Amino acid sequence: MHFENGESEIDDRRFFLAEDGYQNTSAELNATIDALLHETKFDDNATACRFPARKDWLVQKLNITDLPNVECKEFDLVMQKLQPSSTTLVFPAAHINSPASMFGHTFLRINSKYNSQLLSYAVNYAADADPSKENGFVFAIKGLFGGYFGKYSLLPYYDKLKEYRDGEQRDVWEYDLNLSEEETIRMLKHIWELNNTHSYYYFFTQNCSYNMLWFLEAAREELKLREYFTYQVIPLETVHAANLEKIVIGKSYRPSKRTTLLKYEELIDKQYIDLVQKLINEPNSVRVFLNNTTISQQQKRYILEAALELLEYQYKKNTMSKDIYLNNFHILSSSRALLGQGKTLSFDTPPNPIDGHRAIRLRSGFGFREGDAIGFLGIRPSYHDIDDISAGYLRGTQIEFFNLELSYSNDDLEVEQATLFSLVSLSQRSEFFKTFSWRAKFGVDRDHISNNSTHFLTSVGAGFSWGNDLGYIYFLLDPLAYIGRESTLGIGASGGFVIDKFTWLKSNIELTHRIYDNKEDQQLIKATQNIAIGQNSSFQLVYDYKKRKNENLSFHEETFKAFLNFYF
Repeated sequence: MHFENGESEIDDRRFFLAEDGYQNTSAELNATIDALLHETKFDDNATACRFPARKDWLVQKLNITDLPNVECKEFDLVMQKLQPSSTTLVFPAAHINSPASMFGHTFLRINSKYNSQLLSYAVNYAADADPSKENGFVFAIKGLFGGYFGKYSLLPYYDKLKEYRDGEQRDVWEYDLNLSEEETIRMLKHIWELNNTHSYYYFFTQNCSYNMLWFLEAAREELKLREYFTYQVIPLETVHAANLEKIVIGKSYRPSKRTTLLKYEELIDKQYIDLVQKLINEPNSVRVFLNNTTISQQQKRYILEAALELLEYQYKKNTMSKDIYLNNFHILSSSRALLGQGKTLSFDTPPNPIDGHRAIRLRSGFGFREGDAIGFLGIRPSYHDIDDISAGYLRGTQIEFFNLELSYSNDDLEVEQATLFSLVSLSQRSEFFKTFSWRAKFGVDRDHISNNSTHFLTSVGAGFSWGNDLGYIYFLLDPLAYIGRESTLGIGASGGFVIDKFTWLKSNIELTHRIYDNKEDQQLIKATQNIAIGQNSSFQLVYDYKKRKNENLSFHEETFKAFLNFYF
């Protein structure tokens, strides 16, 4: 019944048989028993057909043997089509250029007896809205405060893969669960009960992942997955919860279309890389391409395969009409077929998200500022920043909410920073992906030039990033405003590089030059070195330089910090 704190979290009254069933379990129990024993309809509209999981549970608990016979054609047809046998928890990783998708997502795959994952079905819950067609700020606010209904859906797994892996450039991780066939069927019956019902969607709490936990608990009553969460339900954390409950028995990885195209960039000789886009724009030039004897047969295969992948990606981004797409696809795929079988792409599996650090960070540190000893204490409820160890997280991304850091020196306790939220997307540009990088921050920090007290900052900036296996560099312009007693406008130009080749080591240096509206300028330098001690602990060194101005005197401030970070 999805009851929590005395009331059901299902907001659709059609889910209840008693008038006050959404807040009275006893009344709903009695109404359900009465409706099952005294059916007035004996087809798909019968109570037993609408609520098969309830019926089975009551029959088991009360040993009921004389229920009326009903014919549930629609439900039986679905069960026959699905042939459920087991369950997989699916985690599409973050979408680097979509703030609404940077936490990732989870849904369930109902594996069939056909022994084909692509013929299985996906169970999904999401806000009934399209963020690409709505103002991003409005979407975020409404998502935070329950401004959308959540929608349940059951659709072919292949379609979900096309949506996340191909359309949204998101790698997909699959975690097979040890639910039995009987438990999977029990869960599916409960999912059926929620068909065509709705609940209010909340981005941080009653979201996609939270509702998957209800389904898993319906499958196996002993599971207590929701008890791992209080004020937030982050998709990746639900995977951790399933792992801690020891129900994960297998892991697999499906690279996204972006990952696939980046692999082709590695395999195609630099002198031929421009041919990929040329063949998409001028498909009739493929004959000249095939007759070119200076290009090896395998390189031709790679070029045509990449052209087909990029063509589909561009079509999904609405850069061409369907007629042009189908025509070009036919020409390119027919040409690729003439070249015969070539080498199969092989991918290095990246670090598994389940092996990354947890979302909540508690840190304690010690250091020196201008010769004075200083202590630090901080807590961040969620979730990951550019300086954290990257293993298991999408490269170049940062999502922080309510990050608080305090300092103590000379008997004074001060706020170093209090971030409401900070988002960063450093998307590396490549031959096929000409993407922008961006970042936004709202909160309190002490970077202002005037003195060493805190000011409220709002900043939204953009730029570019390039990278390789060793790491990446980035350049950003950040218009900013300090709001308060000394309100100031300005713009900052930042350049930095990150070394993240190793899963246990992370280095980051950023240099910033700011110009304020009062014609003052300021330099900021920050360098960090983070070393993993374990999956959920690290040792971090930080050097922080700020140019200051107090009255008419300019000076510089240097801070050296050493932190122990703990994640849970």
